[in-house]
Amino acid sequence: MCHVQLQTHPFFLFLTRLDEELAAQAQAVGCACGGALHRANYPRKPRGCPTLAIREAFSSRLSFCCSRCRRRTTSMSVRFLGRRVYLGLVVVLCSARHAGQNTAAATLCEALAVPLRTLQRWRRWWREDFMHTPLWQVMCARFMPPVSAERLPGDLLARFGGEAAEALQRLLCFLAPITVRAATLAEGR
Repeated sequence: MCHVQLQTHPFFLFLTRLDEELAAQAQAVGCACGGALHRANYPRKPRGCPTLAIREAFSSRLSFCCSRCRRRTTSMSVRFLGRRVYLGLVVVLCSARHAGQNTAAATLCEALAVPLRTLQRWRRWWREDFMHTPLWQVMCARFMPPVSAERLPGDLLARFGGEAAEALQRLLCFLAPITVRAATLAEGR
């Protein structure tokens, strides 16, 4: 599954279109102060891109700046998993493959130049930090039987049935809310 996804340009284009739709939704909502949101993308240097063309297409994070209060609004993303430098799909697939501790995991991570320490850090995030996110706290009861923390994200990916590309796309959409920080307003605003 992962080798297919990492080598197909149309899948990456599809993720870009999904991100653009999420950005359009965020822009339509506008700023909490009532100001208009103007495009203010910021550069990214994503790791884990199989080709230079994909790296260039993923070289910016879609974001906005308010015309009135100048606050930044960053839309949810299916391409990036928060502030991680690796693509979201790489974090998911490599972590899922690494959970199995098989040779395919080693091959995939070698091909993408993902160090073992980084994989271990991602696995720890899935087992510990992810389990405490508001998203998981709200959504975990919807999965029966319960998703095994030790087999995250592979066990979670398996719950989003269908073809491999569809399951991965659904999982990335499911994870999109954790790609942005919850907005909090300062006192007096």
